Amino acid sequence: MPIRVLLVEDNDLMRNGLRTSFGESGFEVVGEAEDGVTAVELTQSLRPDVVVMDIGLPLQTGIEATRQIKQSMPDTKVVMLTSHNSGDELFAALAAGAAGYCLKDCASELVKIAVRSVSEGAAWLDPKIAGMVLKVFESGVLDKKEQKPEPYQVAPSTLSEREKDVLRLMVNGAANKEIASQLHISISTVRTHVEHILGKLAVSGRTAAAVKAMKEGLI
Repeated sequence: MPIRVLLVEDNDLMRNGLRTSFGESGFEVVGEAEDGVTAVELTQSLRPDVVVMDIGLPLQTGIEATRQIKQSMPDTKVVMLTSHNSGDELFAALAAGAAGYCLKDCASELVKIAVRSVSEGAAWLDPKIAGMVLKVFESGVLDKKEQKPEPYQVAPSTLSEREKDVLRLMVNGAANKEIASQLHISISTVRTHVEHILGKLAVSGRTAAAVKAMKEGLI
């Protein structure tokens, strides 16, 4: 079965290039949108597997559109494709539930790799962005004035040992099938653990869980 993709990009040239890139076997472009409001509406009606989402959109930002999509359709994956590489927008996108983050100047093959990865349940960050994220955690510095207060802080002890094992593999980018294989449990059990982890960490997606786990030293 091909991966069903919705393209959300207000630049005609960029959107046409994406359509061509995803025209190969293994993908099916099921729709296109030029603004955030239409993106949410088309996601609800077309039910794509993955939404490739720009951030700087008319009517509604890609970040807000992603938040609404994940609230109503949590199984739909979102890959941010943007020229924005600031930490503020990166972490806002991850907190909204995006599972992938690509820069527009990356090769089209990387975008397809990102879409394949998130469709299988893994997280994916552009190598340039991944380096920035690591530097943030190494330094322990985030722009405090831009941070929103957490609803509560999660102590490592609130996670069971098995949940910590699953979370550790999630941080490493493992998909559900790989986690099940490594821990010798069923995929349905993995899904249950992931749901519990997301609830305990008060986050909306796997990537946000991985970021929070690293940031707060939960594993």
